[in-house]
Amino acid sequence: MIKIALPKGRIAQEALKIFEGYLQSPLDFEDRKLILKKQNFEFMLVRSQDVPVYVERGAADIGIVGLDVLEEKQSHLVRLLDLEFGKCRVAIGSPKDVVLDFSKPNLKIATKMENITKAYFSKKAISVDIIKLYGSIELAPLVGMADAIVDLVETGNTLEQNNLKIDAVIMEVSAYLVANPNSFYIQKREILEIQKYFKNYIKKD
Repeated sequence: MIKIALPKGRIAQEALKIFEGYLQSPLDFEDRKLILKKQNFEFMLVRSQDVPVYVERGAADIGIVGLDVLEEKQSHLVRLLDLEFGKCRVAIGSPKDVVLDFSKPNLKIATKMENITKAYFSKKAISVDIIKLYGSIELAPLVGMADAIVDLVETGNTLEQNNLKIDAVIMEVSAYLVANPNSFYIQKREILEIQKYFKNYIKKD
């Protein structure tokens, strides 16, 4: 039995479509169910940020998760494949009418991605005061609580609507196929077969 952790939403739908081809069988979660068993597979739907935790702790053998979550959680998982879907960017944003001054001491940055933010500014030797928020990040610079934000940007529409601009892109993000190191050792043949199928699917697309 191979257990697979999927993030709820669009990425799970994309992944399940590929797994349907692999298993030659439809995959539908019943209403509100979080676990789906099919043939020798068990799929589980979890929050995106929790996928690495389920895989790391062995509750799932493999998972699909965004690169931003992997980097933020600093997870020690086997990164099998960049799936090239679920694309977006981690970017720095600030009000359109302000030129962001990176030389300002203790630049105030609002974000839910503390580790990614720390690593980026530390590499550039810029001192920052990180304000951890869990949602509505765009609000922080608008009310003067922060100079800028670090957040996920897909189309840029949310920034635009809130009169914010992109100042710099920290990283390009897409979904990754990852594995628990022990599971990869024990079920290597099966996991590599899945990796190969996904790789060929992406090439074909």
